[in-house]
Parts: sequence; C-alpha cells; structure tokens
Amino acid sequence: MSDNAQTPSDPAPAHVQGIDSEAFRRAVDEEFETVIDQLTELVAVPGIAWDSFDQQPLERSAAAVAALLEAEGFETVEIHAADGEQTHPAVLARTEAAEGCPTVLLYAHHDVQPPGDVSAWTTPPFEAQRRDGRLWGRGAADDKAGVLAHVAAVRVLRSILGPEHGLGITVFIEGEEEAGSPHFAEFLERHSESLAADAIVIADSANWQVGVPTLTTSLRGVVGAIVEVSGVDHTLHSGGYGGPVLDGPTLLSRLIATLHDDDGAVAVDGLERHEGAEGGEGLHYEEQQFRADAGVLPDVRLAGRGSLTSRLWMQPAISITGFDATAVDVASNTIAPSARAKISLRIAPGQDPRQAARALEQHLVSHAPFGARVEVEIEETGPAFATDTSTAAAQEMLWALGAAWGRPSVEMGMGGSIPFTADLQAMYPEAAILVTGIEDPDTRAHGIDESLHLEDYRRAILAESLWLAARAASSHG
Repeated sequence: MSDNAQTPSDPAPAHVQGIDSEAFRRAVDEEFETVIDQLTELVAVPGIAWDSFDQQPLERSAAAVAALLEAEGFETVEIHAADGEQTHPAVLARTEAAEGCPTVLLYAHHDVQPPGDVSAWTTPPFEAQRRDGRLWGRGAADDKAGVLAHVAAVRVLRSILGPEHGLGITVFIEGEEEAGSPHFAEFLERHSESLAADAIVIADSANWQVGVPTLTTSLRGVVGAIVEVSGVDHTLHSGGYGGPVLDGPTLLSRLIATLHDDDGAVAVDGLERHEGAEGGEGLHYEEQQFRADAGVLPDVRLAGRGSLTSRLWMQPAISITGFDATAVDVASNTIAPSARAKISLRIAPGQDPRQAARALEQHLVSHAPFGARVEVEIEETGPAFATDTSTAAAQEMLWALGAAWGRPSVEMGMGGSIPFTADLQAMYPEAAILVTGIEDPDTRAHGIDESLHLEDYRRAILAESLWLAARAASSHG
C-alpha cells in the first residue's frame, strides 16, 4: 500500500491535553511481554464455533477469557450461551460508570477459523511462536489479539488513573463470530441493557499498512449461499454415458463461470457498484504492493475495473469458498450426478443485502447450464457499514491512534464484512461505533500461517488505552 496517503489533520480535542501519553506508553511497555504470554496461552485453545467441530475447546476458551477479565477487577464477569441455552459461549464483563461519566463497549471474539491443512503451516497453528517480529498462530491476530488488546488497555487505564477513573466499561467477547454470528441479534436483544454504551469499539479490522494507524470507516456487506447443480439422478459409468451427459462438477463449473465477465468483474445484474468511489481518505494502493501483499503469482492478471481501493471496498466481489465433488483420492471412472459450492458475495456499501441475495439467486437459476437443476440456499445476509467520524468518540480515537503511532491516522474502507454492526447500530442509534485494526496486509487471517505484527500490536494497545482515558476525560471537559 502506498505511504503517500492523505491523512486528517484535525487538532486534538481540548480535553485530551492533560493526558500523559508517555506514562501510558511506559505502562504498555511494562505489560507487553505479559500480554504476549497471555495471548500465547489463549492461542493454544482451539475454540472453533462450527458445529462440525468439538465444542469443548470453545468452552475452555470462554473460561480462559473470563479468567483474564476477572483478574482486571470487573464488577461482574459472566459466561452466557449465545442462544440462551448451551451453545457458543460469550463472555460479558461490566464495570458501571460513575455518575455523569460515559460507558464504552469493547467487542472482540474468542472463536477462530479452522486451521485448514495443518501440514501446510510453518509451525503448528495452535502453538503461538515468535519470529521475524511477528507472533504466528491461528487466532494470534483474528481475533484473540483483539481480546487481549481490550484486557491490556483496561489494565493500563487502571494502572495510570486508578479504579476511580469513573468510566463505565463493558467487555463483550463473542464466541461464534467466525461461524457468522447466527445468534448475535437475539443475544443483543436479551442483554440490551447490559450492552448499552455511548461508544463501541470493535477490535476486528486491519491497518492500512504496517506502521500506519487506521480507523476503518466502511465495510462491505455479505451474502452467503450454497448452490447445488444436478444433471442426472444417479452415478453413471463415464465411458458408457460420457459425451451426451455432463458430470455435476462440469455443470457447476460452467455455472460459476457466468458470475464474472471477461475482465473478472462481477456479472450479476442487480448488484450495485461504485467504480469511481475510492472509499477512503484519498488512499492509493499500488498494484505492485497489492500483488506482494496478496501473493499473486507473476503472470496472473488482476480482476475487475476501477482503482484497487474501489474494487476492494466499493464494488461487489464473488468468491467460491467451498466446493463439494468426488475427492481425487477416491475417484472412480464415474459421472457424478451433482456438485455443490459455497459462494461468498461481498456487496457494496448502500446495497440492501436481501436485494443482493435475490439477484444472486436469480442469476444462478436463470443461467442453469444445459437445463440442469439448480438449487440455491441463502445461508447468510449482512448489511454494509459506515461510521460518522465527526463524533467526539471518533475524534478521540483518531487522536489516540496518531499519538500511539507518532503519525497522523488514516481512514479507510474494508472489503470484509462485520454484519452485526448493523444490529448494534439499530439497537443503539446514538452510539459511536469505531472499528479498529490489529491486523495488517500480511496477517493472513483465516489462512495458513496467520500472524500478528508485534510492534503494531503494542501501539494498538496504547491507542486503545489512550482512547479510554480520553473518554473518561470527556465527562470533565
């Protein structure tokens, strides 16, 4: 990513002038190795919220998070099942605000993505290891680093200002985010009073690049779907019937190919795109840097039209994230009757996700190859997100990020989705929602060899602790 980004130059809010940033910096430095040790221990617990995985590690993960929060002196720390009964445990810790002081809600999630092919990792995914200035392991960044960032920021705030700082702090650590947060809305409804806050920090995004503090101000929405294509009703001998009859994987592949045009741009009618919009503060992503960040092979052309930031943040994207067909190792000379795929559609800010889901389903059904049977199941819809950076809480965060990194912060869009932000906005329309980053372009969240940049992580903890201090000071200034 280019380093010649446009950066905001707004003066710091007046009430932060009395905050001793260097004292906070020293406190973070003193605690940092302890934080990394605690993060390493948390990474070792493989809590995966998918129903196809053992749920006991997820319960151990929630218990470990609760223990961390209890050690920080919260007035209440509770573990709640996401569905109100027994699944996907979330942790909720609270300290009430003093009279006249604001309350903040700090969000992260303790569940992680499955590791994938464990043999492809350089080191075991659930054994966090330090090398080359990074901490490697599944969840080391996404999002157990977010959990420990909140814990450490609260610890530093208390060490500098004492428990009488007055700020109300609620920490909500979800346990099913990587499974799509299926129970988030009902959890929010059940605990709406406990989760109410004047400002909300979601520590689950990324920085523009290493060394550049960033506030994420927009997110694409998401539609998740399963499509199954069938050509015959049973398995056939490939020699006896091949030719007139196409196998399921071939039919599905032909259908998938209709989702993009010759430039690689999404070709589904009814999906909004903003090719001319950049979605950031004049940020420019150099193609060479993007190719390096993404690991694009030398002769592979990039897909789509418009600037890279436009393609990443302001236009739809379709990826095939799963494909069910006969495995090569057990394949016989037969024609598979069907195949199915998992489709991830990211939608541009401003589009209704239900409308986008209908457009995707209509496209798939209407482009059935050779009249094959096409069945579509919409699994997930989530709206896009945008924040108002003119609020006091946002201005305080921009100041805190700049103070922590020693350079002005930038504002950027993000191609990913955090669908529950819309639920939070709907429940607490007056709250400022701030999406902060503990990742960077080489983090490889969800992928093999996920890692966390340690120095940027140190700064992220400092920034959040300064922001908490600024929030506390806002009630006096």
